[in-house]
Amino acid sequence: MESLKVSNLCKTYIVNKRQNNVLRNVNLEIRAGEMAAIMGPSGSGKTTLLYTVSGMDDATAGKVDFYGRDLTSLKGDDMSRLRLTEMGFVFQQMYMLKNLSIYDNIVIPAYQSPEGKSREGRAAVNERAKLLMQKLSISEVADNDINEVSGGQLQRACICRSMINNPKIIFADEPTGALNKQNSAEVMEELNHINEEGTSILLVTHDMKVASKCERVLYIEDGDIRDEFVLGKWNKAEGDAARERRLNEWLIKLGW
Repeated sequence: MESLKVSNLCKTYIVNKRQNNVLRNVNLEIRAGEMAAIMGPSGSGKTTLLYTVSGMDDATAGKVDFYGRDLTSLKGDDMSRLRLTEMGFVFQQMYMLKNLSIYDNIVIPAYQSPEGKSREGRAAVNERAKLLMQKLSISEVADNDINEVSGGQLQRACICRSMINNPKIIFADEPTGALNKQNSAEVMEELNHINEEGTSILLVTHDMKVASKCERVLYIEDGDIRDEFVLGKWNKAEGDAARERRLNEWLIKLGW
């Protein structure tokens, strides 16, 4: 089965001639179509793990097998191309180009891909962007500037952008961290819909409500995965309270 498999991953920073081992022999696997969360205390290595697994940061040691390809052996241009075409990214800070409309921000990554080099390819990209915006209920703000929409709308636009090249997996770093409760719930519902359609998602969060909507939760502490908790696929009909309670009990046992 296709997956993202991490083996003995290490990340070390040298600060003032002192060695800081942020990741220590991390092993994990994210199966195709899975939605998993990474939780842990501040400074435990959550974001570093996400960045290193996705190739945005170089690993010091270990291996990242991305659907059959070793990311740690890829050169810069090849890594950039793979990130562009096979990975999507959603961050807490919603990075968008200020001089472009919401729609233009969404299509930019696809215009930079091989598909976007031809007229037919761009036509397909444009249709896909419209469909994504329709699915995420932001069609009406397509022509707006980024400062003319709500935080929830902007983050949903970021999700559209992350999906524009049909990635195998989305990496999300605190995707609801800058949102209020209602917008946070809406964004998580959209990520769940995307996951139901087959896209894998690996997200970092400190929010138990967000993590409870994931299939599996990995707990990182002192740079290593200490434990994991399987919740199963989120189902809207199931109700969130029971999932949150189960997750909370597990986290308390870990000293969270």
